[in-house]
Amino acid sequence: MCEGPSFEHVQSIGELLLGKTKHRPTIGIICGSGLGGLADMVEDANVVLYSEIPSFPISTVPGHMGKLVFGTMKGKQVVLMRGRLHYYEGYPMWKTTIPVRVLKACGISTLILTNAAGGLNSDYSVGDIMIIKDHIDLPGISGECVLRGGNDERFGPRFLATVDTYDKELATLTKSIAGKLGLSDIMREGTYIMIGGPTFETVAESRLLRNFGADAVGMSTVPEAIVARHMGMKVFGLSLITDMCSLQYDVASATTHEQVLAAGRKRAKDLQELVSNLVQNM
Repeated sequence: MCEGPSFEHVQSIGELLLGKTKHRPTIGIICGSGLGGLADMVEDANVVLYSEIPSFPISTVPGHMGKLVFGTMKGKQVVLMRGRLHYYEGYPMWKTTIPVRVLKACGISTLILTNAAGGLNSDYSVGDIMIIKDHIDLPGISGECVLRGGNDERFGPRFLATVDTYDKELATLTKSIAGKLGLSDIMREGTYIMIGGPTFETVAESRLLRNFGADAVGMSTVPEAIVARHMGMKVFGLSLITDMCSLQYDVASATTHEQVLAAGRKRAKDLQELVSNLVQNM
């Protein structure tokens, strides 16, 4: 049987972390590649390194610093993951979401997910921000679902309905905030598809993913969203389009991680303002 997290161990980590901070956050934010600057907006911060947490997985990817940042953002108690975990790093799928379960143990009821993604929809451009209205769990439907293995009912149900994974009220609120910030022209709403990585897509693969109905593609987020919903958390997701996938051979160009990080930095201020105002108005 596939190994999974221990409820008792997750709870013990949550208790340990709450002992390191005076803050009692209800909102969690996971920072995607190049988007760690969101953590710089946290006031009265308490920082805990992943390496200081017993049996906690460690981020190994450039742009993911491996820190939990507790504090306040626009007057709300928050905790940010400055660095997420990926399946391609060699972790079992369930282990990439241990931090999400720990956030729940710390009292988080709403999880905001951000990521850097490749654009598949030809109407999109680099620098667009996509509200995730739905996802396609490509690893999951091919046998690597994050909930595979034994199920502890204290976490959530054996069989999870995922048709309502992403919160519609938060999507509506975000659109309204984007309008007030003058960001409506770059806002999109679409479907995110997860691939295992770490390779970027071939032209043929990009065409396939687009034919599946995906508007953007990345290597994260979906397992976190599923686990958060498994534990009854409210979920909202944003993808920053940092590159456009090649759908034609005669205009194909290679994507690099450095380009992704650079695009993230370029749009970082807008995304930070969007997320912080969303937190303020929740």
